[in-house]
Amino acid sequence: MSRRLIVRPLAEQDLLEAQEWYDEQRPGLGGDFRSTIDGLLRRILERPLLYPAVYRNVRRAVVRRFPYLLYFSVSDDTVVVLACLHSKRDSVLLRSRIAKPRRSS
Repeated sequence: MSRRLIVRPLAEQDLLEAQEWYDEQRPGLGGDFRSTIDGLLRRILERPLLYPAVYRNVRRAVVRRFPYLLYFSVSDDTVVVLACLHSKRDSVLLRSRIAKPRRSS
């Protein structure tokens, strides 16, 4: 089964900020970070239920080589990336991301 990947805007911002930070530390390291994330996203799309549920339907994947955690939800046909947070970040930030987005009228 082929699932569709949706990366929420705040999660994309997380990824870009981390990538930029790593590039500042060493040129090219940000690209390594993003390549690692892309590989992890491919694995998640293939077998999302291999990753543990940490809160309701939210699952967590550990990013190899970098101290980041990728949080996502999964349905029959979609994987939604909610956040990519440093492993030392406060869980309050994660909970605010998990809250269902409000629908506009």
